Amino acid sequence: MKKLMAYLCLFLLVAAYSCKKSATTPKSSGVIAPPAPFGFYVVGYFPSYRSVASVSDARFGMCKVVNYAFATVGSSGTLTLASPSVLSAVVEKAHRNGSKVFISLNGDVANWKAMAGTPAGRNNYVKQVMNIVRSYNLQGVDVDWEFPSTSDGTDTLYTALMKELSDSCHMDSKYYLTAAITAGKYAGGYRDAIKAELWTGNYVDFFNIMAYDDFNTTVPYRQHSSYDLAVTCLNYWLNTRGMPASKAVLGLPAYGRASGLPQSGTVLIYKDILAKNGSPLSDSAVVSNGSYTNYTIYYNGQPTIQKKALLAKQRANGVMLWELGQDADDDRSLLKAAYDAVK
Repeated sequence: MKKLMAYLCLFLLVAAYSCKKSATTPKSSGVIAPPAPFGFYVVGYFPSYRSVASVSDARFGMCKVVNYAFATVGSSGTLTLASPSVLSAVVEKAHRNGSKVFISLNGDVANWKAMAGTPAGRNNYVKQVMNIVRSYNLQGVDVDWEFPSTSDGTDTLYTALMKELSDSCHMDSKYYLTAAITAGKYAGGYRDAIKAELWTGNYVDFFNIMAYDDFNTTVPYRQHSSYDLAVTCLNYWLNTRGMPASKAVLGLPAYGRASGLPQSGTVLIYKDILAKNGSPLSDSAVVSNGSYTNYTIYYNGQPTIQKKALLAKQRANGVMLWELGQDADDDRSLLKAAYDAVK
């Protein structure tokens, strides 16, 4: 009898614990659907090599999304997270200021291709990505594959990978999936690799259009990220390709490039341009850097950033800045100029 009573007590304890666990642990519904949109997107990339302290709470708070760059795919398909402690610090600071954090994924083209070339490779990669998302309490994933192409079949692999990532991110509508894509100005394999089914099927929540780096090393006096380029990019993706405006985010640069010169040694970040007497109200400055003296560098000052931000508000659904550590952290800030224009 005592043994029977002991078994009965044990049964009741197990049953009570099971009921308590089921009441507090949410179960997956098994439904795959995009999470809810959250207004006009203001996205800022934060690379692992920047100091978190160098970007103020105010700048973090201006971003609705901070994309941490990067977790990198290697030749064997293994994903390596750059500076995990920096990611933890970014998450703490971003969340404290009301911003979401996404992990941005990059890698060499050959490594992307090798990983995505088999179902097993993609499956293993997606598991690694989702482990980072859950371990660091992130809210989404950003894919920065530069660039899949129709010329080598990676367009098909890219589409397959994005769909599989989307299934995992969108399970129970929990995590967001975004992608950085080519500007769209020039026809060819890179542009054509981005298939319309990624937006018509709601696999990707929004696209960060990299409307910059339109430079030439032999032609002088050329702005690498003009307002006209922003218009051209939006015309292509929205009008020609039919991307919904709700999924289009216009990229903005926080750095400058020379034109008609080699890029190595002449590219400068925005705050360094200001330190070399560049004006936040201009789009060009005469600077010296290293062995290059008195050359013209082209960048976006605050008026152009505001104009582009208003364009994005009228025609798209967000702006993206590459990157937060390049920006000034005072009233000359490009992020602040964009934020003030659209807030």
